[in-house]
Amino acid sequence: MDGASERGIVQMAVENLVLHFGGVAALAGVSLEVYQGEILAIIGPNGAGKTSLLNCVSGLYRPTEGRITFEGEEITRLSPHQIARLGIARTFQNIELFRGMTVLQNLMLGRHIHMRTGLLSGGLFWGRAQREEVEHRRIVEEIIDFLEIEPIRKKVVGSLPYGLQKRVELGRALALEPKILLLDEPMAGMNVEEKEDIARFILDINEERGVTIVLIEHDMGVVMDISDRVVVLDFGRLIAEGSPEEVRNNPLVIQAYLGQGSGAYTL
Repeated sequence: MDGASERGIVQMAVENLVLHFGGVAALAGVSLEVYQGEILAIIGPNGAGKTSLLNCVSGLYRPTEGRITFEGEEITRLSPHQIARLGIARTFQNIELFRGMTVLQNLMLGRHIHMRTGLLSGGLFWGRAQREEVEHRRIVEEIIDFLEIEPIRKKVVGSLPYGLQKRVELGRALALEPKILLLDEPMAGMNVEEKEDIARFILDINEERGVTIVLIEHDMGVVMDISDRVVVLDFGRLIAEGSPEEVRNNPLVIQAYLGQGSGAYTL
């Protein structure tokens, strides 16, 4: 599944992924490809296995069966740290920031995998350590400008509104300099204006920075507006994939959503 296809370069491939929690199959043979430079949305009803899939890709879960390759290298059994170093970063449904630290400090922590100086030189802050600190700070300041969070750069994260905390978490993921960015419900709990801001930033990250985006999102309006391609999971299985319009009109997808009976989703 690695290499080129008519859709472009396959940057990441998931092959027959199975994940069991006791007798429950969170993923039941999921296979999909992620193409370099695309925005791929993963949708599906609650409990479909979407977050479990991202957890396998980012190394938080070890799949029961199957394999994951990234740029031709198998990453199925690598640790989260190793996967992040290769160029895969993510955000979470529940914000995972250091709430007692400032925005700037949280973003600087996102640079940790790129730091090369040893403990001694880093502690003394001289020579190479000083030059490295200046370079990391420059990159972080550029991210702060990019995400338009300059006014809150010295604010303690725990004091910020929810929407801004989500933006800071996006910034920390960008500080890892990812090739693929995994976004797990980045707009959950936001108002319309905040969603519009995040959607704009996602498009800019993709277009201006050339970062491939894999996005889990329940807001179907956003999914249909910004995605190049959509895959649909239901009960741990991939039931459809294609363009937003193809997926919108797929009978299996309509059935999966209408079967929820909650009216929470509109295709």
